[in-house]
Amino acid sequence: MQRLVIVSNRVPPPSGVAAGGLGTCILDALQDHDAVWFGWNGDLVSTESEITSACARYDRLTQITMPLTERDYREHYLGFCNAALWPVHHCRLDLARFAPGCIEGYRRVNLRFAKEVMSRLRPDDLIWVQDYHLIPLGSNLRALGARNRLGFFLHIPFPPPEVLLAVPEHLWLLNALCSYDVVGFQTNADRQNFFRFACGHLDGEPMSGNTLRIAGRIVTAVICPAGIDTHSFSEMAKSRRAAAEIERLRRVGEPLINIIGVDRLDYTKGLPERLRSFRRLLELYPQNRKATTLMQIAPPSREDVQAYAQIRQELEGLCGEINGQHGDVDWTPVRYICRNVAREALAALYRGSQVGLVTPLRDGMNLVAKEYVIAQDEEDPGVLVLSRFAGAAEDLREALIVNPYDLDEVAHAIQRAITMPREERIERHQALAVRVRERDAHNWMAEFLCALDIDRAPALSFELASARHRRAARHAWMAPRPAPAISSAVL
Repeated sequence: MQRLVIVSNRVPPPSGVAAGGLGTCILDALQDHDAVWFGWNGDLVSTESEITSACARYDRLTQITMPLTERDYREHYLGFCNAALWPVHHCRLDLARFAPGCIEGYRRVNLRFAKEVMSRLRPDDLIWVQDYHLIPLGSNLRALGARNRLGFFLHIPFPPPEVLLAVPEHLWLLNALCSYDVVGFQTNADRQNFFRFACGHLDGEPMSGNTLRIAGRIVTAVICPAGIDTHSFSEMAKSRRAAAEIERLRRVGEPLINIIGVDRLDYTKGLPERLRSFRRLLELYPQNRKATTLMQIAPPSREDVQAYAQIRQELEGLCGEINGQHGDVDWTPVRYICRNVAREALAALYRGSQVGLVTPLRDGMNLVAKEYVIAQDEEDPGVLVLSRFAGAAEDLREALIVNPYDLDEVAHAIQRAITMPREERIERHQALAVRVRERDAHNWMAEFLCALDIDRAPALSFELASARHRRAARHAWMAPRPAPAISSAVL
């Protein structure tokens, strides 16, 4: 099988702890592939002379990691990726900060990553770069002489052109993005925004289907919604451990958790708005007092960024206000957990909850929505309440779609979910489950790689393909191919 080289900012350990959306999606999909995964190991060193790479093998996956310098972390990771690109891509220009020198840190780290990848590359490797931290990596690899097929997938939203123009050196950044052979997006809206920018600001020329001609290069833009490993997650939710966890919850002196939210602690996730919507539910429908509990799991992230410290403080204050105003000695309305929770435990919590509350203000996809659907008991499923601004809403139309900024609308949707007849719940869940399984992690990877590997699938249009075509795409990618005569010493 042809080797896949994945490059991302962070490389998560292959463990049972819930990773972020990118890590979860890739780890789920890689079960069928021999792959090398390269990225930052999370460590910091003082100077570049201390940077050394490390290699670890996990079954069919090889991970190659290296540290960043403290300066890299400050300029590249905090300064440009998280303080500039992240808020811009989520349409939060009010939070964007463009500090002098940070874009040079971004360039520096991308070039260093490119040199490390280049030193380990085989001639027929497929290279798949992940997310906004590494947009220039492809152009760096081209400059270093790589002739491999290069693909890039954007896990976060692609903003409208008028928003993206706020980024310093945006033309350089988007020209770098167009160095890839294939660029993948989560939704049709994301790809439309990319086309608008490329045609309006890079003199891109639309060609047939999903291709553009830009500066003499042909770029293919595909829609591949990210997914989860539906089979394994469903099995987790039905495991003995999950059943024991649900039974334990029933023995706690509070009501069984009715509503669950699981998000990184991030200002894009709409967590304060969600808590205020829950408080509004208790005000509008007082019958839910002592009968309904919201569990919000929000592991901290990017705590070195001021905006994240502020959102944590606001969220903890709201939890205290709601519990103080509405709680009683035998009932805590909001149960708040600010740490990572193992995926198997999450699967149990999803299955034991009547409502999955997924209400980001803006999100690339949101795999929690898909995990919640797949974890449900098919004979007595819960109801998904989903923000219209999550990428998942483009596919999961049978959820209760809401505007997360409208507190009353979300409160009414939660009440509708709590009181929804079983027949309607089953009907909605069946439709959602079919779509989540069609767009699982394996098909997400297969669709993108078939678009990238033109020798195997030169003409497939994946984002519009039927389930039959998607299965064929996956089989095409996984079919054996003679391995090149490469020394085993080469990683």
